[in-house]
Amino acid sequence: PQNPPEQYELVISPDSIIISAQAGPGFFYGMMSLVQVAAANTIKSKNPETAAVKMPCLKITDAPGFRWRGMHLDVSRHFFDVNFIKTYLDLMALYKMNTFHWHLTDDQGWRIEIKKYPKLTETGAWRNGTMVGTYSDKKYDTLRYGGYYTQEQIREIVDYAARRQITIVPEIEMPGHSVAAIAAYPFLSCKGNKIEVAKGWGVFDVLYCTKDSTFHFLEDVLTEVLQLFPGKYIHIGGDECPKERWKSCETCQARIIKEGLKDEHELQSYFITRIEKFVNSKGKQIIGWDEILEGGLAPNASVMSWRGTKGGVAAAKLKHMVVMTPGKPCYFDHYQSKNKSAEPLAIGGYNPVDSVYHYNPVPPGLSPEEQNYIMGAQGNVWTEYITSTKQAEYMAVSRMIALSEAVWTPYKNKNLKDFKTRFEKNRAMLDILHVNYARHILKEKQK
Repeated sequence: PQNPPEQYELVISPDSIIISAQAGPGFFYGMMSLVQVAAANTIKSKNPETAAVKMPCLKITDAPGFRWRGMHLDVSRHFFDVNFIKTYLDLMALYKMNTFHWHLTDDQGWRIEIKKYPKLTETGAWRNGTMVGTYSDKKYDTLRYGGYYTQEQIREIVDYAARRQITIVPEIEMPGHSVAAIAAYPFLSCKGNKIEVAKGWGVFDVLYCTKDSTFHFLEDVLTEVLQLFPGKYIHIGGDECPKERWKSCETCQARIIKEGLKDEHELQSYFITRIEKFVNSKGKQIIGWDEILEGGLAPNASVMSWRGTKGGVAAAKLKHMVVMTPGKPCYFDHYQSKNKSAEPLAIGGYNPVDSVYHYNPVPPGLSPEEQNYIMGAQGNVWTEYITSTKQAEYMAVSRMIALSEAVWTPYKNKNLKDFKTRFEKNRAMLDILHVNYARHILKEKQK
């Protein structure tokens, strides 16, 4: 009981296997280490009935370096069913990742049932086509595409995650990336025009208007969302928000004058701060992408630093909690090989397993006190170009395993050669589970 909650000790001796830890995460992580050891030491046999495990004697005393060990999944661009979400959580659990950032709303689809606003899923969850090929091609199919999770399914998944010591952080995007919501309820925009759910990728200049009816809508939505997710945080997005429509909107300009704001950047800060006050009143806290720093950071907000490390450093110096997830190397929708012609189509970039493994979540330039505000790191899986579960596994799993060590093992103890050796042994477990993991680190051809 005196140990930290996530610490465990695993002892394998000739006559016993003992895991010592607090009930809960520590004991669970001890079990996951035991599973990994067993899978790496299975004696193969043509007859499954005669297969055996020859366990090595060992003693492991272990605890994580960071409290936020996260994986993200975008289900707005491409939708993944309940079974795959559970598979994703299973894989996270095997490698002791403890936070699932579930990107549930965006321009291309609204994926969570909100009972007070049924059109969010009746209309906002479906689009009349999808961009195909590269972004520059500007080509689209004409197939109706979509899907969403009922509140009953959400509860089922939240419970499934909790039993694997994983907290789910839902993301409800605002004030930008809101095309799908506005397609369902046009009154939420500045102009009130009827629009379609977005078919293509990129950043759109459609955003929520700052009138009171918009805030009432969002408070209603968040009330239902917060009842479904028991964790501390809700992610409110805040990224990539062009403000041209606010500049020409009489309501938004009147809001700027009424609130004594300097410009549209401060209007966004007002927007986020107003939402934060509501979320705080429900006993929860917000986290958002590093653009929420612009115009002034909401008093209690935490920050995800994705545009490099500057946002994270700035937030930590302001004594706000930070999750590091810079595009390089934490965006797992980027290529993982320089030979792009041999890879599935991706958004761009290059983030190999090696660079993920060597990542240090604590950026330079912070004092020892400021470093305490770095909660950990997260791998992001955006799905514009990820259309299937097998492709999602291919893009995510090997780099997730590398990241799991980056957020668990002290940086000074990392050893890439040793990691590769252990990855080779660990692949037996992935093969048993039929996971389509990328094999670049093994320097062999993909099956």
